[in-house]
Amino acid sequence: MSMFCYQCQETAKNEACTVRGVCGKDEDVANLQDLLIFVLKGVSVYAEKAKEEGVDLSAKTAPFIMEGLFATVTNANFDPKRFEDLIVEAFSLRDEVKAEFEKAYRENHGEEFAGELPEHAVWTAEEVDEYYTKGEGVGVLETENVDVRSLRELATYGLKGIAAYGDHARVLGKHKEEIDRFTQKVLAATTDDSLSVDDLVALVMETGEMAVETMALLDEANTSTYGHPEPTEVNIGVNDNPGILISGHDLKDMEELLEQTEGTGVDVYTHSEMLPANSYPAFKKYDHFVGNYGNSWWKQDKEFEQFNGPILMTTNCITPVKDSYQDRIFTTGMAGYPGVTHIPDREEGGSKDFSEIIELAKTCDSPVQLEEGTIPGGYARNTVMSVADKVIEAVENGDISRFVVMGGCDGRFKSRDYFTDVAQELPEDAVILTAGCAKYRYNKLDLGDIGGIPRVLDAGQCNDSYSLAYIALELKEALDLDDINELPISYDIAWYEQKAVAVLLALLSLGVKGIRLGPTLPAFVSENVLNVLVDKFDIKATADAESDVAAMMAGQ
Repeated sequence: MSMFCYQCQETAKNEACTVRGVCGKDEDVANLQDLLIFVLKGVSVYAEKAKEEGVDLSAKTAPFIMEGLFATVTNANFDPKRFEDLIVEAFSLRDEVKAEFEKAYRENHGEEFAGELPEHAVWTAEEVDEYYTKGEGVGVLETENVDVRSLRELATYGLKGIAAYGDHARVLGKHKEEIDRFTQKVLAATTDDSLSVDDLVALVMETGEMAVETMALLDEANTSTYGHPEPTEVNIGVNDNPGILISGHDLKDMEELLEQTEGTGVDVYTHSEMLPANSYPAFKKYDHFVGNYGNSWWKQDKEFEQFNGPILMTTNCITPVKDSYQDRIFTTGMAGYPGVTHIPDREEGGSKDFSEIIELAKTCDSPVQLEEGTIPGGYARNTVMSVADKVIEAVENGDISRFVVMGGCDGRFKSRDYFTDVAQELPEDAVILTAGCAKYRYNKLDLGDIGGIPRVLDAGQCNDSYSLAYIALELKEALDLDDINELPISYDIAWYEQKAVAVLLALLSLGVKGIRLGPTLPAFVSENVLNVLVDKFDIKATADAESDVAAMMAGQ
């Protein structure tokens, strides 16, 4: 095998990608990503050792650890040079943290530290070429026990989701020390062979708890900066002006792009996961913010061709770039692709410079119209709870028989038509709660409303799954129920990458049971670990739409 990766839902044969990623990632990038995580674990080992000596270095380690983990999320970064640079920076940080630990140890014990350390903390390279060969041997398979491996990877993938959400919050000036400390705790724990399976199960559950905290933090960061999303009919047509298409999750990038394009004659459109930006009050003041263009991330190869103007990828999901638009696609943040221009990070207190994109846009044709009309959005927690009385009355009167949470990710596989079929199969008194790009499977269907309440309530991006959890917990209290599982809510979750893993673990940490997960169960969950999840949380695989809808409507 030239690589081994099974972190996403589309992994080859639902086993692992061993030659080239289905996502398009080649063996060099895969192995560099593994080595980056390997060195980040070494950083974390020293940081945890320092904490034992009374020195908390999480403020130093966490920002870079989060960025490094974020870069390895599926479809975020395909650029080997960027990973080489990140590994160099990781080694430098490891040296700094090591020095501070050793200093604290000497001061506390009067001697040099002579204990054993895992290879993650001591291996180094003289040349960059060594990164590639070392990366081949330090990935997933370095853990031989399949159940230990499964739990370590489950915690790591959940942590990748936490890192992505935490990085977005940090960009907006929000972070929590407990989240920072947790990132290094998990990575260090994955190098500790003394931990039992029970210890690792507990670590996985703690990862879910921290995912809830991180999504709540990002929710606070977004809403305190841009206002609470409000019900919005989002335009899906086009204007005659040239445009810039912005995709991903980073609302700060969205804000700065809108500011810099104002008055230039260039319009701005969202794509895929940036769709929810249309519902934030702070962005509605811009007349040149036209609406959303296109559909889910995996259709970008065709839709980017037809857009005609520049595209800005702020995070994942980027797919292999076609020659037809390579000269007008840009990345920023932790996104990257070889041969694609990267917009550098903003200096402290400053803004990113999007002038190159804007000047290019002025020379381009206006977008080809793909569709027309509007789609609804903006039904996050604040909106739903503002009409909570109406919702509760509809439940108590039987006008709403059930809520079905169909959040998560979209993907390429035809098996995801299942989620469209479920939406169409659900009775007219059922309401869909959604967040994430899974909504593109049904958000343009005409499903109507129930007493003015739309049958598809779109809370926003995948991180806005926090809104769905918040709504459920508030309804539990309002209906005076003892257990969240007594609510008339079913969970039918689509997953693709590691942010969805964080959302899943968050739901489990809140005690949610009976979650359906599809279109396949994760390849990284071993049979024994799956049995634990089934026994404790009644996790089940999606089946067919008709039988699943019948079971969900029966509360099963």
